[in-house]
Amino acid sequence: MGSHGIKDQVAIIGVGCTPFAEHWDKSLDDLIIDGAQATYASAGVAQDDIDAFWFGTSQSAASGLAMGGPLKIQGKPITRVENYCATGSEAMRQAAYAVASGAYDLVMTLGAEKVKDGGYQGLNAFPIPTDGTQRTLTAAAMFSLILPAYAAKYSIDEDDLRYAVAKIAEKNHYNGARNPLAQFRLETSAEQICQMAAVAGRLSVFDCAGVADGAAGAILCRASDAHKYCDDPLYIKALSCVAGTGAGSLDPDYDYTTLHESKWAADDAYAQADVTDPTTEIAMAEVHDCFTPTEFVLMEDLGFSARGEAYRDVLDGAFALDGRLPVNTDGGLKSFGHPVGASGLRMLFEVWLQLRGAAPDDRSIRASDRTLGLTHNLGGYPGEMVSFVGIYGTEIG
Repeated sequence: MGSHGIKDQVAIIGVGCTPFAEHWDKSLDDLIIDGAQATYASAGVAQDDIDAFWFGTSQSAASGLAMGGPLKIQGKPITRVENYCATGSEAMRQAAYAVASGAYDLVMTLGAEKVKDGGYQGLNAFPIPTDGTQRTLTAAAMFSLILPAYAAKYSIDEDDLRYAVAKIAEKNHYNGARNPLAQFRLETSAEQICQMAAVAGRLSVFDCAGVADGAAGAILCRASDAHKYCDDPLYIKALSCVAGTGAGSLDPDYDYTTLHESKWAADDAYAQADVTDPTTEIAMAEVHDCFTPTEFVLMEDLGFSARGEAYRDVLDGAFALDGRLPVNTDGGLKSFGHPVGASGLRMLFEVWLQLRGAAPDDRSIRASDRTLGLTHNLGGYPGEMVSFVGIYGTEIG
């Protein structure tokens, strides 16, 4: 990778998030206003203080006017960003690099999505299937292919592996039940999930993230200015976003046991942040658990488990709240919900809470010797995706 990064040049001084839910009673404008107000309040700044805005949305709007209208932003730049399910993270990355360049002093990035009463349900599936030379399956079906491929490669019984990924949903629902902003707040067991009818491959509906409406945002400034606004900011250590060729489904060597773009983004981010061993340096991580097999294989792509060992680590509780590296402490996409444009910034919201000791006691991590948090966001399907990894810390250096 050729990225030099912007380590310790940009600080996060406020992060806000709305509840994620089926907001039948709220419009996109309402969610943008709620998300912006929560973000301004977190940072203790007024909208007029902001020099420029980045607005991430995948399906709900086509320009910055969708943000400028409800917030009455006059005469300032608003950049609308879309990058599949990595939209919110990409909007934040662009805003951070604008600050690092010296172009602006104080910027805001906001992600929002409103799909629940937009005339259709679920997510768009671009590109539209054509002649069969590319993907013709649903997202759930594509990610379900990970399980039989992984079981075959590492000689694991498929029933045992299916139970292991159900444990991921159990963990995330446990965490989400303790999160007042989460879409799904009831605990469920791996046994119950395994007994449910399959919707794609071996996956049940509780192996799949819910579609939600919501908004989340962050305010960024130069690291040297951070303490003008905030006593305990977070500092950006690394931001990496990579794209593949989209040829995975055509490649006979692609075996569905890894998400290459996620591995590449992680390697680049670790290099930017000078992280040599994520298992001992990262305090907690928010990852893109659009489906339970996604989080499962990401544990290896992000270097949290050795190849072929994620199965045992999941069953051993390595990624639970009291595990060696807590993952998706807010419930993840699976329990918190997945308004596409907001999800990446929702992950940052949880890192903001956890690293600064502001998370509720019943879902707070206990890694006081580690000061780094990680967010991972992806968009697309196995073999054809974009992927983002961000690393943030409480200290400069």
